[in-house]
Amino acid sequence: MTYIPGGSTLDMAGVTTGSDKSIGFAVLLGTLGLLGALGMFVGATTGNQVTAALGFAGAMLAASILVTSIHAYGS
Repeated sequence: MTYIPGGSTLDMAGVTTGSDKSIGFAVLLGTLGLLGALGMFVGATTGNQVTAALGFAGAMLAASILVTSIHAYGS
């Protein structure tokens, strides 16, 4: 069995196995982004600009980490 960088292996049949980290991170960070969007909605409906701003910041942070993790762990 031969090791391929990135956590994959190549056996005699030429089958590659990898990691599902990109899927897990996508689900986790996508959910955090949705929670940030919910925070923006709550801030907009109650008139609290600080809550809306924090929701926006959280959603943008989760989205940027999401894209980075997909590129880092994706195939």
